[in-house]
Amino acid sequence: MNNKTFEKSQSSLVQSYVRSTEKQKALYKRTLFVVSISQIFGGAGLAAGVTVGALIAQQMLGTDAYAGLPTALFTLGSAGAAYSVGKLSQRYGRRTGLSVGFIIGGLGAIGVIIAAIINSILLLFASLLIYGAGTATNLQARYAGTDLANSKQRATAISMTMVFTTFGAVAGPNLVNVMGSFAESVGVPSLAGPFILAAAAYILAGLVLFILLRPEPLIIAKAIEAAKQKHHESEEIGTSVHTNKRGIFVGATIMILTQIVMVAIMTMTPVHMSHHGHGLGTVGLVIGLHIGAMYLPSLFTGVLVDKLGRITMAIASGVTLLLAGLIAALAPGDSMTLLIIALSLLGLGWNFGLISGTALLVDSTETSTRAKTQGTVDVLIALSGAAGGALSGMIVAGTSFSTLSVVGGILSILLIPVVIWYRQSKN
Repeated sequence: MNNKTFEKSQSSLVQSYVRSTEKQKALYKRTLFVVSISQIFGGAGLAAGVTVGALIAQQMLGTDAYAGLPTALFTLGSAGAAYSVGKLSQRYGRRTGLSVGFIIGGLGAIGVIIAAIINSILLLFASLLIYGAGTATNLQARYAGTDLANSKQRATAISMTMVFTTFGAVAGPNLVNVMGSFAESVGVPSLAGPFILAAAAYILAGLVLFILLRPEPLIIAKAIEAAKQKHHESEEIGTSVHTNKRGIFVGATIMILTQIVMVAIMTMTPVHMSHHGHGLGTVGLVIGLHIGAMYLPSLFTGVLVDKLGRITMAIASGVTLLLAGLIAALAPGDSMTLLIIALSLLGLGWNFGLISGTALLVDSTETSTRAKTQGTVDVLIALSGAAGGALSGMIVAGTSFSTLSVVGGILSILLIPVVIWYRQSKN
């Protein structure tokens, strides 16, 4: 088949979806299913860096002051990847952008394993930057389900993909002992074991999307919008007609603030626990429950965001994160119960903020520029997370984990005046 014949067949395929609302609905459901399957693997991949990244750095460097650096590095790497994945997705579709991002993240995880074997801190840091591509892609996959969703389905669509992330994200931390034993059996340091799982998981996620995400939901959505504009139709089918810059700003601010608070407290929790005699398995349990709280409530959060509104749930995010910070600050270091409650609330507050902020961002963009805008916003989210991760170790080294938790809780309250300002601007 020559290029002209191929392009003609592709154009014919796209137009068949433009003309049929039934085919659009079927593709919407198929896209959610494929992205959700990829997210199971993606969740397992991101959990490795969260669970043992700080511990590897602590072991190699012999100090807590830079224990937050791994989180900062792979979050910084995710910033660059977020922009690239967004740009690739805008130009070539979600399938290309997401597949490339996941596979690069898998290669980064392989680099971390090699760094642990040869005890190279420079290779570790470089590999963590590359590993961050998987983190960025895992987060950007939530947008794919919204391309063909209408305004009353968007938050629910985001939630569905995030729910499936839970399976991998919770399993990953709770397999640290198993993967550690496996790593030692093949001559790899035990702390690098979770990155063996991450490498396989990210690469599998990329392959699932590359093989199954057809036809391209974003390309179909662009064609639907173009047809609507051409025929001056007023009914919305999964797209916003105009860009709302204020909505983009507020949606981004919600996600940035929740990311800073969540990453800062989460990053130093394993180190804080190790100082109070908790073993790797216990750390994995707490982080696993935290990650579960980040994703599993999506079963209900998306419906709540669509029913109660983006602003209401953003305020709920700020209040929940404040409670998380205060409980983490007041909890004795040997109290597993209070640490679990604090980290679970931390995950829940992040979940409320991410889904409400993402839904507001999608509401405020048009299909022709949506993926690129989403990628740019995710860069800012990643950079804020990198800052939170880097500063968290320094704050704890200079003061205490309790101080970090209180500062994080107070910072989260800034969400409330921002969203109230947005609500008043709409009235």
